Amino acid sequence: MVETPRQIHLAVLLGNGVHVGGWRLPEALYDPDNFALQLRLAKMAEDAKFDMVFLADTLATSTASPPVALTRLDPMTIMAALASTTTHIGLAATATTTYSQPYLLARQFASIDHISGGRAAWNIVTGLNPEAAQNFSLTAYPDKEQRYGMAAEFVEICKGLWDSWEDDAFIKDKERGIPADFSKFHAVNYKGPHYQVKGPLNLRRPPQGYPVIVQAGASNTGVDFAAKYAEIVFTVQEDMATTKAFGERVRALAKEAGRDPNSIKIVPGICPIIAESVEASKAMLARMASFAEPVAAMKMLSQRLDLPEVEKMPLDGPVPDIPLEKRRGHAITLLGIAKKYDFNLRQLRDYASAANGHRLIFGNPQQIADDLEEWFVSGAADGFILHLPFVMGPMEDFANKVVPILQEKGIFRKDYSGTTLRDHLGLKRPPHPATLARNGARAAE
Repeated sequence: MVETPRQIHLAVLLGNGVHVGGWRLPEALYDPDNFALQLRLAKMAEDAKFDMVFLADTLATSTASPPVALTRLDPMTIMAALASTTTHIGLAATATTTYSQPYLLARQFASIDHISGGRAAWNIVTGLNPEAAQNFSLTAYPDKEQRYGMAAEFVEICKGLWDSWEDDAFIKDKERGIPADFSKFHAVNYKGPHYQVKGPLNLRRPPQGYPVIVQAGASNTGVDFAAKYAEIVFTVQEDMATTKAFGERVRALAKEAGRDPNSIKIVPGICPIIAESVEASKAMLARMASFAEPVAAMKMLSQRLDLPEVEKMPLDGPVPDIPLEKRRGHAITLLGIAKKYDFNLRQLRDYASAANGHRLIFGNPQQIADDLEEWFVSGAADGFILHLPFVMGPMEDFANKVVPILQEKGIFRKDYSGTTLRDHLGLKRPPHPATLARNGARAAE
């Protein structure tokens, strides 16, 4: 058997770009509620053979929100629309376990997986913006322990619901009038501290078995959660050695949890600033920075640090410390950057506003491709998620100039070899637990 060479996985964040001031460039396209713009970006990614597009989300807004995040279409609705207008690219959407219900979300993701022919992915979040609690009849934002406790139950219930029907349950026997083998129909009957769900789901098992599970936690609690459930781990990292150590930690914990550590893909976020030279790309960054609105930039930083009071602190003062128990992915990275470069609050604000907290990459297409190759070959990253500073220029440059170099290097596909997102990622389709149990019993006989 010939082993398939390891390939880089690429995703792109849909939207209007992440730089706080990038949307103001004359060449930037800014129209947050325009589906046609999102479709154009997704089609461009599919033409370049990306693994998937990714839809972020937040469930609150205010006049101080960054312009690119003031309004946004619902991710599940966009996924449904993209499922019928694309053919191969994976469709990942953010959905919170704190402000939803397992039955509803399991049904939505299973539906998207069926409509798309097996291309759905669920980015699990427990909540990013505390202000969202007030939009869901909650008087207080649940603490981290409670949110992750709810999330663990939520995922287990969703998996049970996706397993309501065994893969071969629907026999569709017209002559005998038997639509399905009801011995292969399973209720969930879940009762836990946070949820009670009877089931079963009124939908067949998804084409992928389960939609691909994505997670981005970097706190100790988040890492434990990712090790237990995630197949793609989006991470906010600046240093190659640190990222590699992070991946090794997640995989070691996954192995302890009884999972195959190789079933986890570590995918750092990057913000590529592509030009004919490093100097030209830095000039582009400075040009975008000149358009940044200070209040919106500080709002973004406060959200990334999960520290609203930072908006009232002196800009030329020190970056405040955050207790270990309150630190999350972006906060951990940004505090590390502040310490590394001795940034004051203003400098950290300007840094965070450039790439939404993710790693900035400067240079010409060859330099960008070489950088990604170095991270990939070292084992620090299995792929990357692009956080575009604005649209569409940076995506066009990456797709038309960087991707061909990666293909020439032999580390990125020239065409899709499968039809599902699991195919693209090299992930196995999870078998149905009942089928596994029956096969195990037969093998023991």
